[in-house]
Parts: sequence; C-alpha cells; structure tokens
Amino acid sequence: MAILVFVEQRNGQIRAVTREALGEATRLAAGLGGPVVGVCAAAADPGLAALGAAGAGEVLFARHDAFARYDAAGYTRAVLAAVERTSPKAVLFPASAMGRDLAPRVAARLGVGLAADCTGLAVEGGKLVATRPVFAGKAIQRVGFPKSPALVSLRPKVFAPVAGSGTATVTPLEVAEDPKAARMRVVDVSAAAGGKVDLTEAEIIVSGGRGLKGPENFGMIEELAAALGATVGASRAVVDAGWRPHGDQVGQTGKTVSPKLYVAVAISGAIQHLAGMSSSRCIVAINKDAEAPIFKIADYGLVGDAFEVVPALTDAVKKLNAAHV
Repeated sequence: MAILVFVEQRNGQIRAVTREALGEATRLAAGLGGPVVGVCAAAADPGLAALGAAGAGEVLFARHDAFARYDAAGYTRAVLAAVERTSPKAVLFPASAMGRDLAPRVAARLGVGLAADCTGLAVEGGKLVATRPVFAGKAIQRVGFPKSPALVSLRPKVFAPVAGSGTATVTPLEVAEDPKAARMRVVDVSAAAGGKVDLTEAEIIVSGGRGLKGPENFGMIEELAAALGATVGASRAVVDAGWRPHGDQVGQTGKTVSPKLYVAVAISGAIQHLAGMSSSRCIVAINKDAEAPIFKIADYGLVGDAFEVVPALTDAVKKLNAAHV
C-alpha cells in the first residue's frame, strides 16, 4: 500500500508544491510503510523521472492532449485510476488553487473525508493524524481518518522537500475515456504578467494595508520588496479599494501564505488577514498603533509611522546588500 502524491504541473513545469508534498510523503513512509508514488496528468512528460530525487520511487503518468491545461473531470479520473492501481494508505495534494479544486472531487468519488490545508502530519499508532488550523486560525484541529485512503491537502511552504538522488520510474497510466464527464473545457487562460513569484510560493512577502492611505504610496512597499527579493502582498481593504489586484490579497478570502519572512506594513491585523499569514515562520509588523492586533502574533514589532520607517528600512537593506556584493 503506497503513499500517493498528486504531481502538480503547469505549462510543462512541475511546481515546487509537488516536491514539498513528496518530501512529507517520504517522511510518512517511515511510519506507515509502503513506497511513495506520484500521479501526474499532462499532455507531455514534464520531467517526472527527476522526482526520484524528491522522494518518488515511481510516477504514474496519465498522458492526454486534453491535460495540457487543468481539466477537473479528467484529472479526477487520473487520480482515481492511480488509487485503483496502488491501493494507497494516503493521498497527498498540495493545497494550491488546483489542489483545492481537485482534492474534494476525488474525496467525493471515493466516499472518504478530506483534511484540507494541513500544516502538520504525523503517524500515531500506525495511523495518520493531520493537524489543520480552523476558525480563521483561532484553533488547531487534529484529524483522524476512519476510512481509507486518507486524503489530505498540504499548505504550501510549510513542508520541507527532501534533497536526494536517483530517478523515479515513469509508468504509463491508462485513464478510461468518459465523454459525458467533459461537461466543460478550458479554451483559454488569461494569466497575469509574469516576472514575480506567486504569493503562495514566495520565501519573503512585504504586504501593505489601508494605513498607506492610497495606491500611490505602494511604491515604497515595492521598493522594500525589491531590496529584500520579496513579493508584494496586500490586505483585503486595499484590494477592495482597488489599490492592488486581487491576486495580491493575503487572507481568508485571498491567498494563504507561509513564507520564511512576512513584513506587514500599516496592516492592523483583522482576523481574516491573520488567518492567511499566521503560519509564516517570522512576522515583522510595522504600525503606528501600538494596540494593533497584528502585534499579538508578530515576532518583531515596530511602532512608528510607516512613511518614516519603511524608507529607512529600505535604505538599511540596500546598504547591507551592497556590503555583501
């Protein structure tokens, strides 16, 4: 009985969240037993053999021209075919946009539960136990799985990939055609301009809030982000005001992020925002209100005017960068 991992690829590139899931599957295999097997649906092989270095012993490859873009029904059938082939103890998905859509479909077809957006997995008494935040991060829930397989989705940037060697065996996976299942098809994808790392995969994020007073002042946030090599984020209030695109929103109704460093500038810390970034490894808050809720979860807090603090911080980072060139 294997541990099955959904291999997420986009535009022929395997996404980093896949290696994170494979790393966790490798660690779980020590307690649950069984091999680590990936399953990928794509129009062409995105380099699946290389996933052996990330922990996969075998990758089941469902190739179809329709899988060039994400096809919910087709991808679901591919994962179900892999489940039938491997009889896994657990199936791991990234809690990405794709994984959040796909995992519940697979769970419904299998008639089992799904623990979504998990931040921890453990083996206790030979059984899998998942940890996930609930109630907008106010509580932590421990989840058991009465039915098999156990389905979980993993929050990006929380689980560490493994650095191994070797290659995975790539095995063709036949997926039964079902014309009735194709109730819709993707004809085009309108993507945002490239050049920046997606928030869910960013190592460092600098987010701005309503305290910046206007979209014209986000220039200093972008300058600090550039100095840190970071991605720019925003609070819901900023996005609702039209200052930043929705893709920049961090929070319960935006993107859930777990970077190594999260810098919150002029963000008070509404519970919806905290739910989306509280699992960051290090949180730095800059706000002129010493009673702002963001300071309750911040590792470092700086009480001061963002219009004075941020430029000074940017200059300091630039000097450090110059000193290490």
